[in-house]
Amino acid sequence: MLPLCTLNIMASCTQVRVSVIGAGNVGSSLAQRLAEKDLADVVLLDVLSGRPQGLALDLMEARGVERHNREIIGTTDYADTANSSVVVITAGVPRKPGISRDDLLLTNAKIVRDTVKGAIAHSPNAVFIIVTNPLDVMTYLAWKTSGLPTHQIMGMAGVLDSARFQTFIAMELNISASDIHATVLGGHGDLMVPLPRYSTVSGIPITELMDQATCDRLIQRTRNGGAEIVELMQTGSAFFAPASSASLMVEAILHNQSRLLPVAAYLQGEYGLEDVFIGVPCRIGCQGIESILEMKLTDSERAALHRSAQSVRENVDRAMKLLENA
Repeated sequence: MLPLCTLNIMASCTQVRVSVIGAGNVGSSLAQRLAEKDLADVVLLDVLSGRPQGLALDLMEARGVERHNREIIGTTDYADTANSSVVVITAGVPRKPGISRDDLLLTNAKIVRDTVKGAIAHSPNAVFIIVTNPLDVMTYLAWKTSGLPTHQIMGMAGVLDSARFQTFIAMELNISASDIHATVLGGHGDLMVPLPRYSTVSGIPITELMDQATCDRLIQRTRNGGAEIVELMQTGSAFFAPASSASLMVEAILHNQSRLLPVAAYLQGEYGLEDVFIGVPCRIGCQGIESILEMKLTDSERAALHRSAQSVRENVDRAMKLLENA
C-alpha cells in the first residue's frame, strides 16, 4: 500500500494544505513562505477575529506579483483546517526582555493543549510541528494531548539553532553561509549543545579554522541567539528565521525529501535518553520522523546533552503539574 502522503498528493497535487495555528509574526511569516514557495495552500488560524482574515487577504493580493496561485485562508474556525497534511503550531505568548522561555510555561501550555485538540479533531493524519516556546516542553505536551504516534509530532528548534550557529560561523570567517553546515543538539534553551566537531566549512571542521576561545564565543552567542534579538527589539522576538526553519521542515515533509534535519524528537533509548523530546538529527519525510540518527559523542558532549534533557524533563513535570492545578 502506498504511504498516506503519496495517496494525498496523488489525490490532488494542487490542494495540499498546511495549517498554521497562530497568526502572530512567526505564523504570518510562515504562511508567506509556504505560499510564495508554492508548497501548499495555507490556512492561517487565530483566536483574534479579523487578524488572520486580514493577513490572508493581504497575502492573496500579492499572488499576482509573486507569481503563485496558492489559496490562503484566514479563520478562527478549526473546521477550516480539515484534512491538513501538516499543522504548525506557533500560537503562544512571545518572549519579552527579561522573560525566559520557561517563564512562558503555564500560559503557553494551555494554548498548545487547546490548539492541538482543535486541530487534530479535523486532521488526525497530519504531521504536527511545534514552534511555541518553551519548545521541547510544548512538543511533549502536544504529543500527550494528541495521542499521536511519536513520528507524527516534532519540534522545530534544532533547525533554527543550527542556522544561527551557521550564521555566526559565516560572520566570523567571512565565508558564505552556503558552504557551512552547523550541528546543534539538545533543548532549545541555554543548555543547547552546539557541536564544533560536527560543524564544517566545505567539509572542514571549524575546529581547524578557529581556536577554542572563538568556538566557545560562537557557541555562547548561539545559545543566546533568541535572547539577543529580544533585547535588541525590545517589543518582540525573532520571527523571520523561525519561520524559515519551520518552512524547511514543511517542505521536507510535503516533498518526502528524507532530509537529515535536527528536530525535537521523542527518544526511546537513543543517546541513553528515555521519554523526552529533544533536538537530535532525524530523517524527515512524508510520514514525519522516519528515523533518528545516533551520532557518536564524546563523554563531555553526551553529558551536556543529558544535562539539557534533564532540564527539559523538569520543566515537563512542572508544566504537567501546573496544568493539573490550573
